[in-house]
Order: sequence, then structure tokens, then C-alpha cells
Amino acid sequence: MLKSLEHEKLLKDAKALMDTRNFKKALSIYNRVLEEDSQNIEAMFSAANIFHMRGDISKAIKAFKEVLKIDPDHTDASVSLSVLYNDIGHYDEARKLFNQVNNRVKKVSNETSLTDEHIDKKFSLKHYETADLYLTYNRYDEALREFENAIRLDSANLEARLKIAKVYAKKGFINKAHEELTRLKNENPSYLPGRISLGVLYYGRGDVIQAQAEWQKVLSLDPVNSEASMYMNLSPTASETTVNY
Repeated sequence: MLKSLEHEKLLKDAKALMDTRNFKKALSIYNRVLEEDSQNIEAMFSAANIFHMRGDISKAIKAFKEVLKIDPDHTDASVSLSVLYNDIGHYDEARKLFNQVNNRVKKVSNETSLTDEHIDKKFSLKHYETADLYLTYNRYDEALREFENAIRLDSANLEARLKIAKVYAKKGFINKAHEELTRLKNENPSYLPGRISLGVLYYGRGDVIQAQAEWQKVLSLDPVNSEASMYMNLSPTASETTVNY
């Protein structure tokens, strides 16, 4: 019982480290837990995710497989492994795993709330996480592909659409970034991060009036929005200050 409580605390500490991207320390904690409990699914799955996020693909695949040996019905491990296989071009293995997960979801759908949409969102999240990692290391083409995959599986993922505009801007395709953000605003006028980013893009192009209009609209919908307020306070000094998107 004491060992179980200790592991629970360690796993909580490791999760906090992962949230701050301190993968090295988090992994050392997961390894410590696994040394004492080799069947600990949470530690094993989290370690596999760290390998994936660090780009250690072979280690990630091996770790996800170990999770599935212990728990063949571990949906998240199956999804993660399928995404990895797809990314490295092992399409047959990826399709096989996807079908297994999909069939499992359909099998239990009469007893739970799981649906095809539910599993699509799980795949979408994995693509999003992979894209975000690529973006961190300025691998824009790979990030763009993964964000597009995330949206294809979950069209409601507005943050992924926002990140696509950011990637376009980083690549220097300002017009495409503007088109994406304008379309996002028109289709989802209450999505405030999109409006804020569109304002930043206008501001970066020197169109301060349009930028202020976007930020003012955000403040009319959310008067305490600190980000919009910051940009509004900054914008009068546009001739002296540069805002990077």
C-alpha cells in the first residue's frame, strides 16, 4: 500500500515535469517506477510518449508495444502506435492498428458513449501533439502536414487551424496566413484567439487600424481579455515597436 502511494506521488510529479517539457527528469521518474513495478501501465505509456516527443521513434514503438502486451485494449497506446507507423511509412501496420481500435470502439459502443467521432478525436490529438513538437523545432513542413491531419480527423479543432496560420507566417507565406485566419474568423466569429492572431498579423503588416478593430472586437466580447488589452495598449506605438506573430 505504501509503495502504491509512493508511486502515485512519483507519477504525479513526473506528469508535472512533462507539462513543463522537462522530459529528462520525468523519464528518470518513470524509469524508477518501472524498476519497482515493471507492469505499471501509466509509467510505461508516459515514457513511450516522451520517446515519441523526443524523436526516439524506435524506443517509442518498442514502449507502446510493451504497453499493448500488458493491456491489448489500451486505446491510447494503439492510437499512438498507429500514428507513429503512419509517420514512418509503415502504412499496413498503421491501418491494421486503426482497424483494430475502430472495431473495438464499435464493439463497445452499445455499452458506452464511445463513437467513431471519439476515436477520430484521439487520433487528431496525437497528430496535433506531433505537429506541435515539429513546430517547436522549426520543422514547418512536417508541422503543417500533421496539423492538417489533426483537422481532417477533428474539424472542430480550431487551435490546429490557428497553428496552421502560424506555420504559414513562419514560412513567410503571409497572404496564406491571412486567408486562413480570415476564414477562421468568418466561420467562428466568437473564437477570440483567432481574432487576436489576425490582429497581430494586420499589425505586423503595418495596418494598425484593422489590428485595433480586431482587438477591440475581442474586448467587446471579453472585456477582461488580457492579451487583447496588451496589444491595444501597445498598438499606439506601432511605428516604434514590432510585434511578431
